[in-house]
Amino acid sequence: MATTGLVSHFVAMAGNNAWANHRLLKACQALTPAEFARARTGFFPSLRATLNHILWVDIYYIDALHRDPTVLQRYDDPPPDFPDARQLYEAQRASDRRLVDFCSRQTEASLAEGLVLPRPNRTPPPSSVASILEHLFQHQIHHRGQAHAMLSGTPVKPPQLDEFFLAGEEHLRRDELIELGLPVA
Repeated sequence: MATTGLVSHFVAMAGNNAWANHRLLKACQALTPAEFARARTGFFPSLRATLNHILWVDIYYIDALHRDPTVLQRYDDPPPDFPDARQLYEAQRASDRRLVDFCSRQTEASLAEGLVLPRPNRTPPPSSVASILEHLFQHQIHHRGQAHAMLSGTPVKPPQLDEFFLAGEEHLRRDELIELGLPVA
């Protein structure tokens, strides 16, 4: 994945995000709902809780990036808690598509714009759209790593999540990128 410039970088990161979520949730689909919800060591107590948290935060941030005036309502009306990876996969895939589409529409100027991420009990100062995207991708990577480690404690082999950017590894992701409708080098 050759990227140049900040816009291209964010488009590539959104593609990587969608691909990594795809791989991880596809692997989790081999678990029963009970195994998916089983208590495990991590910031959140299960794969189910961790991966549902990723989706909730994605929805909140993507809605905020779209300047949705109802974004604060996500705190009172969060997305459903999906009991198994199959159901969660579809919702996460839709969210990932929204993020790819959002990043694809950005310009250097729009990435520099300030945006306030509303919170229920405070109004933080504005952050640039680029900084919000950086934070969102870091949040995803952080929690996916935890879920990956949790998956290691199951009979399901955790998938590789770091074969996205290098040209020599394109064959390892090609079919999945086509399945996801993402550009292939």
